Amino acid sequence: MPLSPISSSLDSPSKLVEDGARYSPSRTAILVALGVVYGDLGTSPLYTLQTIEHLMGHDFTPEAALGSVSLIFWSLIITISVKYGVFVMRADNHGEGGILALMAMTGAQWSGRARWPVIFGLFGAALIYGDGIITPSISVLSAVEGLNAATPIFEPYTLPIAALILVALFSVQNRGTARVGKVFGPVMLVWFGTLAMLGVGGIMRNPQVLGAVNPIHGLRLLGSHGTLGFSVLSGVFLALTGGEALYADMGNVGRRAIRIAWYSVVLPALVLNYAGQVANFIDAPELGPNPFFKLAPGWAVCPLVGLATIATVIASQAIITGSFSMTRRAMQLGWLPGLRIDQTSAEEYGQIYIPFVNRSMMLFTVALAMSFGDSARLAGAYGMAVSTTMVLTTVLLYEAMRRRWGWTRDLALVVAGPLLAIDLAFFSANLSKISSGGWIPLTLGMFVFAIMTTWRYGVAAVNRCNVRSSLRPAEFFARLRDKKIVRVQGTGLFLTRLRHSVPPLIVNHVERERSLHETVVALSVSFESIPRVPVPDRMRCQYRGQGLWHVTIRFGFVESPDLPSIVSQARRVGIPMRDELTYYVERHDPISRQDRPAVSRWRVALFAFMSRNSAHAVDRFKIPPNALVEVGRRVEL
Repeated sequence: MPLSPISSSLDSPSKLVEDGARYSPSRTAILVALGVVYGDLGTSPLYTLQTIEHLMGHDFTPEAALGSVSLIFWSLIITISVKYGVFVMRADNHGEGGILALMAMTGAQWSGRARWPVIFGLFGAALIYGDGIITPSISVLSAVEGLNAATPIFEPYTLPIAALILVALFSVQNRGTARVGKVFGPVMLVWFGTLAMLGVGGIMRNPQVLGAVNPIHGLRLLGSHGTLGFSVLSGVFLALTGGEALYADMGNVGRRAIRIAWYSVVLPALVLNYAGQVANFIDAPELGPNPFFKLAPGWAVCPLVGLATIATVIASQAIITGSFSMTRRAMQLGWLPGLRIDQTSAEEYGQIYIPFVNRSMMLFTVALAMSFGDSARLAGAYGMAVSTTMVLTTVLLYEAMRRRWGWTRDLALVVAGPLLAIDLAFFSANLSKISSGGWIPLTLGMFVFAIMTTWRYGVAAVNRCNVRSSLRPAEFFARLRDKKIVRVQGTGLFLTRLRHSVPPLIVNHVERERSLHETVVALSVSFESIPRVPVPDRMRCQYRGQGLWHVTIRFGFVESPDLPSIVSQARRVGIPMRDELTYYVERHDPISRQDRPAVSRWRVALFAFMSRNSAHAVDRFKIPPNALVEVGRRVEL
């Protein structure tokens, strides 16, 4: 007999973000947006113009500098203010953003014929890890290098200092960022205020730089320098890195807070600072490298380096936290194996720590900083992953316009076409970076993509094997009767992905033990493509007869599963659970079939490695260790 769904204590998250379309954000929400969303974008002035100057060399004349700041200005307007601020942020999945949410909005399925939106979404998500290992390296290095603008005495120690800061940053992740996060917003407000003041000081030396709002200056730079002018776009693009955070962090911060912070604080500060750097250069072209720190008077350089270092740490913290959140979402949507996740705050759900991801990112980040040596060289590797992600985002946005918003093809092309053309221009310019280090984030992204698809293939193959080995309830009950299986006191909960038949885990348990609990629950945990599952839909129970129940528990991809707290509620709807409760889970040992393997042998080997090293059910579902029985089974794929 079917039973009514029941609710769980987890149905109400500790903190829900109000929909920006209906609520006015508070000043606190805007400060949070400054601290969480705009760290990467906000620290781009440290290295963007320095990189353009490095790319152009002696061709970086005052006219070229004016063209550069014109390109930066219009890129910020078109890509960040229009593309992300107006269109991309409208494509929310129940309030959540990010490329995986955009992928879900297209309605495409991995099992369907037109799976390319899923491939684009997964590859874009995988590239975020590539961006995540470069952002801390280049940000911290560029900040510490500011010491050289004050005195050359620090030059031999710049790299060791940056490495120590990076190691310290990753080492404190297990303590959580709840307390530190409260000061992120005010610190970044001070940082953006400093950017604006420094920029105004530079503009006052040469107000003609304000003429850069005329796009003719940027177009002239592109047209008059041939291939070199086009390659400058790869440097201009550095001013846009971090723009995808507006969309990715929308669910945590709120759409209106992000938009207000951008248009009222971040955009003006960035434009003023870039213009000030160029005005300062035009006024005194012999100033040399580090155009950002040349804006400050000599006495203020060291304090400015300290503030810049703090800002870059905040920017790095944002990308690290984003990588943790992306990993959890991919896990719960079935694209990554289970990893151990530590909740570092009892109040804030988003405060999590994933040891494996943290250690891997630290090793890659420090290795990059040490191998490239300075931010100018590291800039050669930066931007390739982000520009690729932006192209994929625009393509998926077009699909969302057509499939979710119901736009006509012509209207969607009118909006998405020009945005895609600009994205492709930046992508093409960044292709020149592949040989100088851009291959690193791309390779890492492709490796993560291979892991995601292999895990999906492997889980699907295991499920097909389980279906073949399962029994219909009537067949199972007949076997219990024919073999005179003894029913013992207690309740057995068997975790399974099968929802309509008796899984092999229960069948094999009966074969081995020659007994079965008087109450048997086949428990399925399902993660949906929405952030949170509504209360009425949390749990579904169905009675199969002879003490056998099937319970399905549904979670959203931002929810943390806690099975004991939810299963205990099942007693209220009539499941006769005793206190002697035992959880049974199955750990598979996949091997390739000798005849015709259903999955490529290299995928089976990779899937087997991930399966053996994935997190235990105790860690993923908060099952009491003393109530868990884990059963191993070899599966031929």
